[in-house]
Amino acid sequence: MVTGKVLSFGELLLRICPDGEGQWLAENRLPFYVGGAELNVATALALWGVPSAYLTALPENFISEQLLGYLQDRQIDTTPIVMQGDRIGLYYLPKGKDLKNAGVIYDRAGSAYADLTPGTIDWDSVFAGVSWFHFSAICPALNQNVADVCAEALQEAAARNIFVSLDLNYRAKLWQYGKEPVQVMPTLAAACDLIMGNVWAANKMLGMPLQDELVAEVEKEKLLQHATLTSEAILKEFPKCKIVANTFRFDHGANGIRYFTTLYTQGELHVSQEYVVVHILDKVGSGDCFMAGLIYGFFHQNSPKTTLEFATAAAFKKLFIESDATTTTVAEIHETIKKYAH
Repeated sequence: MVTGKVLSFGELLLRICPDGEGQWLAENRLPFYVGGAELNVATALALWGVPSAYLTALPENFISEQLLGYLQDRQIDTTPIVMQGDRIGLYYLPKGKDLKNAGVIYDRAGSAYADLTPGTIDWDSVFAGVSWFHFSAICPALNQNVADVCAEALQEAAARNIFVSLDLNYRAKLWQYGKEPVQVMPTLAAACDLIMGNVWAANKMLGMPLQDELVAEVEKEKLLQHATLTSEAILKEFPKCKIVANTFRFDHGANGIRYFTTLYTQGELHVSQEYVVVHILDKVGSGDCFMAGLIYGFFHQNSPKTTLEFATAAAFKKLFIESDATTTTVAEIHETIKKYAH
């Protein structure tokens, strides 16, 4: 088993959820959730008993104090958090919508996290006792300074021989500072040991070739073929990377989905069992849960196949939970794997 903490780095966000019909105005009530892709990973890991720490930036005020208490209650180590600035990032997402959906509104400019600059984080104390560092492509999407902080973090992680994972989350609405993802992400990806995303994100963010004829129809065999091609292309382009994971999630019926994933390592493509369901609750955070599942598996030195099945079941279970982070236990995830095995 790996020793040391897993440190997740990203912006803590509050998700505000107005309903599409405007009922929130009549009721004077607005549901919200504590989120942020990397915090969702940290929350899942802490719930599953992995020592989990979180690095973000928050302003010094009573809301931040309450949030810190909330994270500590979930067994997340908050000591790395930088206290600075004036505001906490927000995003608005109508109920039932997907984050990739046009319905998302970001309110993150000028937040404590968005105002991070290189040279302000004490990496010696932040990385003390850390064996795994996780971040996502949402971080460098905010502005050049945060992208530079990510580069600084990766340099410091490399100097300490810390394992690094990257989630290629693509948020079109965030890349607004004059750089395309493909101008920023490959340099960061070069410092990573595990890269997770899908064939479309790898194309958009890392410039990996996309074979239109393999993705035109949602045909599983062709998609798996593409997963192999993309994974091999990433490993060739970024020699430090040894593991590539891909998720495939497609709408199925009115409110349902089809979901399966792949993990490529040591020249072999592992494919998860497939989940098909006619009704889901909340798509937000499912990919984060998959990422957390991968970290959980590798942290415990499980086989690639065991790791993949755990991560996939964890991500699938998240689709039935109304919040950004998962509440599913390890035992429930193992039950799900058995229940859907065929």
